[in-house]
Amino acid sequence: MKNQEKASDKLGKALTIVGWVLCVILVPILIINCTLIIKSYTDKESVPDFAGTVPFIVLTDSMYPDIKSGDLILCKKVNPKDVEVDDVISFFDPEGNGSSVTTHKVVEIIDKADGKYFRTRGINNNTDDMTPVHESDVIARYTGTRLRGIGNVAIFMQSTAGLIICVVLPILLFVGYDLLRRRRYENTKSEDIEALKSELEALRAMKNAESEASLTEAPKENSDTE
Repeated sequence: MKNQEKASDKLGKALTIVGWVLCVILVPILIINCTLIIKSYTDKESVPDFAGTVPFIVLTDSMYPDIKSGDLILCKKVNPKDVEVDDVISFFDPEGNGSSVTTHKVVEIIDKADGKYFRTRGINNNTDDMTPVHESDVIARYTGTRLRGIGNVAIFMQSTAGLIICVVLPILLFVGYDLLRRRRYENTKSEDIEALKSELEALRAMKNAESEASLTEAPKENSDTE
């Protein structure tokens, strides 16, 4: 019985630790995702950010070795006037579909009548990008912070298997832990009640035994006095 209780306690502690770890990991991700989703609906004209920081998943090795495919990079929204040569910026690709984003290094700044243009280049590429980037297409400046391989994790989390492993499974673990905790509490409560009943029965038995003993002793005392 004691071994079972110890095993149950260990399992409960393990589930508690797992629950806290999942909370620490998933709650910030959930907050950030909700913020980005809400901003993407409320302001469709701009890229959603969290406190001015925009996360991007890198899909190519054009900036290798500084940035690798599968990395998640953090960029800070910036005023195009503050962008300088050698900065790494994220921008709407002028040769893309209008929504594709590229992160490349600024190699030249060109001033024209309609604003600034930035000539960019992937440091792993042999040539500059064909079309300069207008200042209106600049989104953010790379902060130098990258999370290696986390981009692949983020992509995986968006898949069916990722949703099951990263969302459904943790929820099932939480529910299972809560059911186990409630069952343990009910079992402990019922055991305590049974123990209390046993103690009360023992006390009653002792009192009944004492009462019977006093009744049997009383006639002897009376006969001795006579």
